[in-house]
Amino acid sequence: MPGRTDSSGPTLVTPSLLREWPLPPPGRDKYSRGSVLVVGGARATPGAALLAGATALRAGAGKLTLAVAESVAVQLGVALPECGSIGLPETADGSVKPELDRISSYLDKADTVLVGPGLDDPDLAAQLLAVLLEREAGRGGPSGGDPDARGGPAVVLDAYALGALVSLEDQLDPWRGRMILTPNRTEAEVLLGREVDDLEADLAEISDRFDAVVSCQGLVTQPPGLELGEPELWKITTGHGGLGTSGSGDVLAGAIAGLRARGTSSAQAACWGTHLHASAADRLASRLGPLGFLARELADELPALMLEFSV
Repeated sequence: MPGRTDSSGPTLVTPSLLREWPLPPPGRDKYSRGSVLVVGGARATPGAALLAGATALRAGAGKLTLAVAESVAVQLGVALPECGSIGLPETADGSVKPELDRISSYLDKADTVLVGPGLDDPDLAAQLLAVLLEREAGRGGPSGGDPDARGGPAVVLDAYALGALVSLEDQLDPWRGRMILTPNRTEAEVLLGREVDDLEADLAEISDRFDAVVSCQGLVTQPPGLELGEPELWKITTGHGGLGTSGSGDVLAGAIAGLRARGTSSAQAACWGTHLHASAADRLASRLGPLGFLARELADELPALMLEFSV
């Protein structure tokens, strides 16, 4: 990709850089643009999974499946008829249980698995990640290197799924090298186990510790050597304060998941997705005002922005 590869500072993500770092071509059909599986959506918070999934499609993913609490699966399937909707076992309170039988075949077929949007119980989220990791470890194959060569999907983690990483750190080998993390500042502090002091350095520490690409507050980092020839730190050059609205993080995670499913590298998906997310906020702020636009409206801006940044 273009851009600085030394340590003199972050590479600035601009429209010109994105034009020199093009997304994969559209392909012949939906199967050539990849499949996204979103795991989340408790009874009380189904909209988070809906936002993430719809955005993955807006980012160009070919196929989408939502795996959510069974009490809301039908409603989400109607709200987003372009998706497949699978009901997962849930507790009496509507939280998703860590049981994978109903989505085993979908996990095998997905190009990107996004876990977290709408999960509402941190303990159950940790158990869900544990069984996902156990399942992946049982599939065999080496850790590290190219995720596609290992036969496993890229893994995007958001919200409560991020908080589980610390307790599962010694079990992460099956996912190392193919994770993308999308924490907010508070979630970054959970991953660090301390307050954020220097965001650039602290995100680099998270990347290195978990062997993952990280997108947080307009910065993207990847661990040294994950993608040879690419920088390790990027800074988004746009964005509006109106992004601080309910559901905005779900949209970001969905955009990155959709782009990753299309065949980008993890770093390219994070840089493009984060810049598109920020640029969408700029567009909405110019039309509607600096505050009050909705997270779901961000997703609608993505197709036109991708076209603009590609010509």
